[in-house]
Formats: sequence, structure tokens, C-alpha cells
Amino acid sequence: MPNYLNSTVIGIDVASAFSFASILCPDGSQFRKPFKINHTVKGFNYFLEQIKKAEEEYAMKPVFFMESTGVYHLTLFHFLKDNKFDAFIINPLVTNCNKNKDIRKVKNDKNDSLSIAKLGKYEDIKVSSDIDFNIFSLKLMIRDYYKLIDDRSSYKKKLSSSLTLSFSGYQDIFANTCSSASIGILKEYPTPQLVISAPKKDIIDILLNSRKGINWAEKKYTELIECANAAKYISLSAPRLSVSITTCISLYGAIDNEITKLLNEIKSFIDSDELPATLNKNIDLLMTLGGVGYITAVTVLAEIGAIDNFLKPKQLVAFFGVDPAVNESGKFKGDRVKMSKRGTRFGRRALFAVALASIRRKRNGEPTNPVLIKYYQENLKGKKAKVALIAIMHKIIKYIFAILKNQEAYQLRDPKLHQRMYIENHSREVA
Repeated sequence: MPNYLNSTVIGIDVASAFSFASILCPDGSQFRKPFKINHTVKGFNYFLEQIKKAEEEYAMKPVFFMESTGVYHLTLFHFLKDNKFDAFIINPLVTNCNKNKDIRKVKNDKNDSLSIAKLGKYEDIKVSSDIDFNIFSLKLMIRDYYKLIDDRSSYKKKLSSSLTLSFSGYQDIFANTCSSASIGILKEYPTPQLVISAPKKDIIDILLNSRKGINWAEKKYTELIECANAAKYISLSAPRLSVSITTCISLYGAIDNEITKLLNEIKSFIDSDELPATLNKNIDLLMTLGGVGYITAVTVLAEIGAIDNFLKPKQLVAFFGVDPAVNESGKFKGDRVKMSKRGTRFGRRALFAVALASIRRKRNGEPTNPVLIKYYQENLKGKKAKVALIAIMHKIIKYIFAILKNQEAYQLRDPKLHQRMYIENHSREVA
């Protein structure tokens, strides 16, 4: 039975600058027509006046339900919590499945707020009633980090395209076109003609900044001159193309500096008293799992929030959107299903990186995770690479669930030994 069937329920459809609210009486009728709430002091005070009218009418405090809409719902949610109201956030996937149940298709903010109110009143749905704003801030910082990483990558690709046109062959000289030595050369000499006419000593000095020695610098200088002479004949001789190169370098450098600053802010925030002390412990615990680095561990923990919200590993799998979508009807059972991708894409991105690292070997030939690499090579043989990697992600999520729930470091065990230990422990509990 729904928890708020006999309560006054207010549904709120949130937008960026305003919201619409609908009030349902204890008997299910509308207290008044849906009304607009501007996201201003005046608008919020007007909302409080309407709430008090409903409160006085039915001698009970109303319960609030709103849809999670990026960051726009947070100010109103925080305002309601500050005023000691019970407010709940609904996942948009839930509201989208339950909106517009009538035959006539109607989609507007007023109707959506009423649908949300009915959903909260009549349906037994999963909701969130609390937000740790410090953890939320950490999550936003981590997401900004990944966005900056993507922006930096886009300028690196743009630089590569520009070099292909005006300085063909340059990218074969340096393992990383955006290394300090390469950037130093391109800043001063962005065209083949400038490289050829530059004093040898000046170029050698720039190359020596990489601290790889004079022999390496001499070798790279020779390669640069040969490349520049060849590029004069096979590349486009438009001097203005160098503007694109210098622009990409400047923007790449600026974003790189911002990434460094943001990483320092993230580390400082985690080490501060603003976040739970258990966060640092959980980061260390996750890093015992091979392939998980500091940022990956922080990403996973920031996206998950509280592990206590998940009772089973399958729930965590679904949260990350790695669960398979089901396609069945009557006797038909679809066997070409894809993962749902309905969860956190930033979390999936971090897990995908861990899965890739887990099936690789270190420079000394030692496997990062012997159990997972064996599973990948034997059990997933013949499967497509992406399908096999998703299976590895499933395993990793289960490891993460166990690590955080048990508060124990990851222990590398053969699956058969782990199964035997589980049976023995389960037998003792039954006895």
C-alpha cells in the first residue's frame, strides 16, 4: 500500500527559472489548479503561502515529490528541507514511465506536476529523501574533470589535423605530440620553414628541457630538419595555417593547467574535514583492486554516494547501467540485447577504464589481475571484445560492492577457492 495515500501531496515539475506545482488533497481531489513558482525569493515565499493554506485546510503537513532535473531541483529541494518539510526526489526514468496515462497525449508543465503528485500519492516507488551536498559537490568536480579531459583531447586532435596539413610527418617524430618538448618546438617554430631557419642551438635547448639527454636531443633535431625539408614539398604552404597550430597549443595548455588546478582542489577537498573520514579509507580500499587508480576510486565513490543504498550487487550493476536490457514478448525472447546504459555514464566510463587495465599485463609481463585476465581469455573466448569487457565490468562491480560492504581490502582468490570458502562459511551459519 502506498505510504502517502491519505496525505496531502504536492507534485513539482522543475525547470531552470521556474517550476509548476500541483496539490492533491487527502481524498485525491485537486486543492487548486496547478500554479507557477518562480525561482526567486518572492516566488518561494508565494509557494510557502500556498502550502500554509493547504496545511490549515487539512491540519497536516504536505509531502513533496519532484523530479531530478540536473541541478535545477536542488535549490527548491534545499528550501523545502530548510523549512522542515518531507521532500522526495524521483528518478526521471520512473516519472517518464508513468506520465501521460490518459488516451489523449498531453505534455506540459502543469500536467507533468499533476502526474508527479499522483505518482507520489498512489504508487509505491523508490525515492531519494536526502542529499549530501558535500558529496554532490565532489561529484560535480569529478564530472568537470572528465569534461576538461575531453576538451583537452579535442584540441589535441585538432592540433593533429593542423599538423597533417602544414607539417606532414611531424607527428612521427615524437611519441606524444603534446609532450613538453614537442609543444616547446611548435610554440616557437610552428612551420617547416621556421624550423629550417632556426639556430640549431635554440632547438637543442628546447629539446633538452625534456631531460632525456644530449644524444636524444641531437637525434630529434636531425629528424626535425629532415621532416621540415620534406614537408616543404608535400605539405600545404599556407603560412596562416600556423595560426591554427598556435591556437590549439594555447588552448591545450590552458585546459591542462585547469585540470591540474582542479585535481589539486579535489585532493584538498577530500583531505578536508568537510567530507566523511570514511571516504579516504574507501578510496584506499578500492585502490587495492588492480587497475583502480586514485581518480577512478574517487569517481566511483562520488557517483555511488552511500553504498548502504544498495542491498544487492545487482542493484549496483543496474545503477551503473551495465545490466542487459530485456526484450521478451510471448514466446519471443530477444537474444541480441544491449546493456541498458540507464545509469551514470561517468561511472561507466571509470569502470570501462578499470576493465581495460584489468586484462592487461604490466611492463614486466605480470598480469594486473590474474583472475580477471584468465576469465577473459578462457570463459569469454570467441565473444566480441566489447561484450567480453562488459562481462569484466560486471565482475568489477561485484568486487566493488563486496569491498565497500565488508570494508575489507580486495584479496586475489581463485574462483574455485572462493566458492569453497563461501560454502564452508554458509554451512557454519546454518549449523
